[in-house]
Amino acid sequence: MFDPLPAAAGRTSPWAFGRYEAVRHRLPEATFHTAPVFAEHLEDVADRFDGFVLDAFGVLNIGDTAVPDAPERMAALRAMGKRLVVLTNGATQPHAAAVEKYRRFGFDFAFEEVVSSREIAADHLEEVTSGALWGAACGPTDTFEDIEADVADLMADESLYERADAFLFLSSARWGPQHQARLASALARKPRPLVVANPDLVAPFETSLSLEPGAYAHALADQGLVEPRFFGKPFQEAFVAAADRLAAPPER
Repeated sequence: MFDPLPAAAGRTSPWAFGRYEAVRHRLPEATFHTAPVFAEHLEDVADRFDGFVLDAFGVLNIGDTAVPDAPERMAALRAMGKRLVVLTNGATQPHAAAVEKYRRFGFDFAFEEVVSSREIAADHLEEVTSGALWGAACGPTDTFEDIEADVADLMADESLYERADAFLFLSSARWGPQHQARLASALARKPRPLVVANPDLVAPFETSLSLEPGAYAHALADQGLVEPRFFGKPFQEAFVAAADRLAAPPER
């Protein structure tokens, strides 16, 4: 049987690709209007585009390390007059902290050039369920000051498994099998909305793949416990937000 939440040793690239295929029915359908172009460097195709939407993990950085030459590559594109927007599914940190992280890596992205799935999800919480108390799977220092909703740390207050009107998955940094089992039981007893601010199944670190919120959410969906609402790549709201930041005409 295919394990949806394997231990670290089982999180291989073939497993990750297989798992994405297994949940394909919950992902947006991909359509391609042009043939792919292969190039050695972005500068080789830069004259064809007004700007670039950039992923973060695996593109700009791997874990806490910048991808070699990536800061210089971004600087070269900027010198060519290209617009740049980082569209990240990293939802653990507030926006300002995310921008500062990229600057530590040597990038010069401005505040408005970074779009995170955290802020996209936060913008839609009221739409999902109005006036809710949200129990959040989050990082250890999260204060939710950037989110205009009633959000509390699910792992700091276990009563939220029962009291919360809805659940918000921001980070898997502290999440484990015991939390997953408890959330599954809570949803089985009392179905409630689940918003996932990071649809990724895995993220690449220096020596391994991590399990991300999307992996846990799809496992719950496989059990028939919830239909998660995903915000972030590859879902439409993320690309709408990135296009708005690029300020490019729709026809471009």
